[in-house]
Amino acid sequence: MTDPAPRRGAHAAPRSWLHSDAPRISLNGTWSFRLLDRAPGTPGGGGVLPAGEDPAAFADPGYDVSGWETIEVPSHWVLTGDGTRGRPIYTNVQFPIPLDPPHVPDENPTGDHRIEVDVPAEWAEAERVLLRFDGVESIYRVWVNGVEVGVGTGSRLAAELDVTEQVVPGQTNTVAVRVHQWSAATYLEDQDQWWLPGIFRDVTLLARPRGGITDVWLRAGYAGEAVGTGAGTLEVELDVAEGGFPVTVAIEELGVSTTFDSAADVGPVELEKVEPWSAERPRLYEVVVSNAAETITQRVGFRRVEIRDGLLLVNGARVLFHGVNRHETHPERGRVFDEEHARADMALMKRFNVNAIRTSHYPPHPRVLDLADELGFWVVDECDLETHGFGSDDWRQNPSDDPVWREAYLDRITRTVERDKNHPSVVLWSLGNESGTGANLAAMAAWVHSRDPERPVHYEGDYVGAYTDVYSRMYPSLAETAAIGTDGDTTPLLGCTVAEGVRQRTKPAILCEYVHAMGNGPGLISEYEELFEQHPRLQGGFVWEWRDHGLWHRTPDGTRYLAYGGDFGEVVHDGNFVMDGLVFSDDTPSPGLHEYAAVVQPVRFEWANKRLTVRNLRHSTDTTDLRLRWRLEVDGTVLARGTEKVPRVLPGRSARIDLDPGAPPVPGEAWLSVQAELAEATAWAPAGHVVARGQFRVAEATAPVRVLPLPAVQTGQPVPERLELGPAVFAHGRLVELAGVPVSGPLPELWRAPTDNDRGKAGFGASRPLPAGAAEADAALLASGGRRTTWEMVWREQGLHRLVHRVTSVEAGPGSLVTRGVSMAAQGRARLESTTTWQLVPTPGGERLALTIELAPSRGWGSVWPRLGVRFDLPGDVTRAEWFGLGPGESYPDSLAAARVGSFTASVDELAAPYSRPQETGHRSDLRRLVLSRSGVHDWLTLEALPDTAGRRPGFTLSRHTAQQIADADHPHELPTSDRTYLYLDAAQHGLGTAACGPDVSPQFALRPHARTLQLLL
Repeated sequence: MTDPAPRRGAHAAPRSWLHSDAPRISLNGTWSFRLLDRAPGTPGGGGVLPAGEDPAAFADPGYDVSGWETIEVPSHWVLTGDGTRGRPIYTNVQFPIPLDPPHVPDENPTGDHRIEVDVPAEWAEAERVLLRFDGVESIYRVWVNGVEVGVGTGSRLAAELDVTEQVVPGQTNTVAVRVHQWSAATYLEDQDQWWLPGIFRDVTLLARPRGGITDVWLRAGYAGEAVGTGAGTLEVELDVAEGGFPVTVAIEELGVSTTFDSAADVGPVELEKVEPWSAERPRLYEVVVSNAAETITQRVGFRRVEIRDGLLLVNGARVLFHGVNRHETHPERGRVFDEEHARADMALMKRFNVNAIRTSHYPPHPRVLDLADELGFWVVDECDLETHGFGSDDWRQNPSDDPVWREAYLDRITRTVERDKNHPSVVLWSLGNESGTGANLAAMAAWVHSRDPERPVHYEGDYVGAYTDVYSRMYPSLAETAAIGTDGDTTPLLGCTVAEGVRQRTKPAILCEYVHAMGNGPGLISEYEELFEQHPRLQGGFVWEWRDHGLWHRTPDGTRYLAYGGDFGEVVHDGNFVMDGLVFSDDTPSPGLHEYAAVVQPVRFEWANKRLTVRNLRHSTDTTDLRLRWRLEVDGTVLARGTEKVPRVLPGRSARIDLDPGAPPVPGEAWLSVQAELAEATAWAPAGHVVARGQFRVAEATAPVRVLPLPAVQTGQPVPERLELGPAVFAHGRLVELAGVPVSGPLPELWRAPTDNDRGKAGFGASRPLPAGAAEADAALLASGGRRTTWEMVWREQGLHRLVHRVTSVEAGPGSLVTRGVSMAAQGRARLESTTTWQLVPTPGGERLALTIELAPSRGWGSVWPRLGVRFDLPGDVTRAEWFGLGPGESYPDSLAAARVGSFTASVDELAAPYSRPQETGHRSDLRRLVLSRSGVHDWLTLEALPDTAGRRPGFTLSRHTAQQIADADHPHELPTSDRTYLYLDAAQHGLGTAACGPDVSPQFALRPHARTLQLLL
């Protein structure tokens, strides 16, 4: 367990994962199982085994396992057995064991597995019998019929053990596997995910036929352009057992059949005309490789990967990665593969315009790459390697530069490349993640360059570009990203001298992680995308990450919820940092995913002078697969619809078509909405799926309501104890009833339940005014090993979550009421002054109640604000909202691309996104009209939002809970039972940013203290 060597025993050489007709037996299913709290034979191990029992006795076929439990393989034992088999542990950077390589604790959970398998008698004719493991965490010893055959490491890597001498054909054979949770290999597997021990991928017994085809590499090259057809070359590399020739390679669809009579005859197969493979047009050809003993069927895609003039090209065209980092995770199964779920997950990616996957931070189940070939993704295939925890001590003892670990590093990259080399979707090899740098990583890169010269090598930690082919970065600021992409820029790059920076600026640049999708967010997607389009060498990036890693768990009273770090009583953990995906753990797309899809949509529209410009930003697909629909809406009502034929627009080109929706038939605010849809169903979406949208203003509101004049108030007059103004009733100047039911407000509010980005790291700068004392507090935190100052800390220090309010005056006039007040925090001096004016005003539709709220800050506010608005407390039976404004999903200043102007309807619960850690959610921007309904009372209250003098309208949030209640809960089930509904009307909200891991809110989206006015008609 403490040996850094990657394996020992009868391991076969790594090879491709092939679709062969050779006999095989799946050992997936029910195994006998027992869990030990430490490894047998550990010094001082005590009573983990019956007294006097040999540690390997359980592997003997005659050993009595009738008293054992059972377990399904593949699985993680901590996710089985009703919580009695240990617990999951989540860490991001820190190790859950002492940092003492290569040693591990004596307390090392160990799972003993046994299964009986009947091996057919005809397997006696096999040349070899192999026992294949596709994934075991973290180290495992294997016995067959009581004989130890090997030890394996590399949790997410395949291993094949030669068990020919141990297997007895025609009889029942015993396979025993002992899995230890911790080993020396643990120090190489510090990926940001749950630690989940067990045999979690397939186990298979393989009969390798005499004269069989041991390995095949079909390198399908392409000499044409990205659009159309061209010449192809199928380079064939064969590893054939003795006596295995002749071997035939056939592509029936192309009328190709070539037979190689010997190893010396094996060479390329030239093809005059093939269709190329790309992520947009995943054209695959079935190749049959066969001999007398075995037939292998593989799908190939003809494509050419190259770096030329500083650009990464596939089939001669620049690739722009709109990618995600994909972990293997499921809320019940953990990393256990389910093909139906994986296919649905990847189809969801395609529907949301994701075109690339980085397999963070290990090779996925091999079928995932089959699906990537079929559905169409650019794939960065990453080795099973991360040593992140060593970075907390300046990379001291880091295995990446220690010769003792060199063999393990080379073993891991060899197994990655050899297993996955046949996949056209793989366009980059990645050495691993967050492992510092060193000679072992350089050796890995050198091996890859030698084995596969075509595909470039990626590794983010090689800042100076000593051994990698692309320049990769995580979470650079917008300014830094622009500097990376600008030719001739001499701004220093991270970790580089000027000369090294110049060299890195000759390479394609990829953000292997950016816009951290944790909680509500991420913001800034549009700003990054603008840079990707502006600078050709900036070839996109990969959002961290695709999916939340929540695991279903129960409270003591049986309440089921999605758990994150700390919910299983871990000694060390990294909290909800594991909940950072564009998709929630239950497969629900997040608002951030909708925003991402809108920003990166592959077709763009412009409309002017009754002509629509269609821009095709795709890599290799024209627009003939699309149809165009449009609609004309006035004040949120659709009054006209139509369809247009989409012209054939080649990738990178644009075309204009006539599109005249006609004059709006009625006065009002008119919008033209257009959308490009799939004309026919694909493997990932039905016909009619919307690929891209655009929206354009046709006409302004015909008679916009001007800012209402403030009423003349008769000062010195007593305010009636009870005052009625239209639908509102006031007691002693305070609102107590509205539209016939108890209501209170408007109460000034500066607090929002902090988002994960608000709780993220600090980074005070020009866009982040430094509050008094923050620098000292930040330094103290760092010195003590704590986290940097966060916006949540700053806001709480200022007391924004606990403002108290004081009415300074109440005055009444004819048809009006004016209340002035001050809102402050305990021990605070800064104040927010408010003036609330209610007045009855004549409108074309009759007299209505107008509400004007003026909010003005004093000097002395030390930072940006989370929000600036007011709160109304409404009856709990207010259950539904219909609004005209931006929707249908939530929107914030730096996350608006997915929003469009229209009329939308949703229940209160539907308005909120189910973030795993409760936080700010549900804000809808740029409100024109809001209609609230109560149970059984439709259209109970209508609010019309008027623009202020700058043309700005408020946003709204309708929630079951206050911002304070949401902020105090760590999980949704901890929110209190509510008998109220809360309406927030915000003059402004702070942006989202991506500071949970990445840049903060950009200056233009930061909410600095300033005065604003809200005006409403009720």
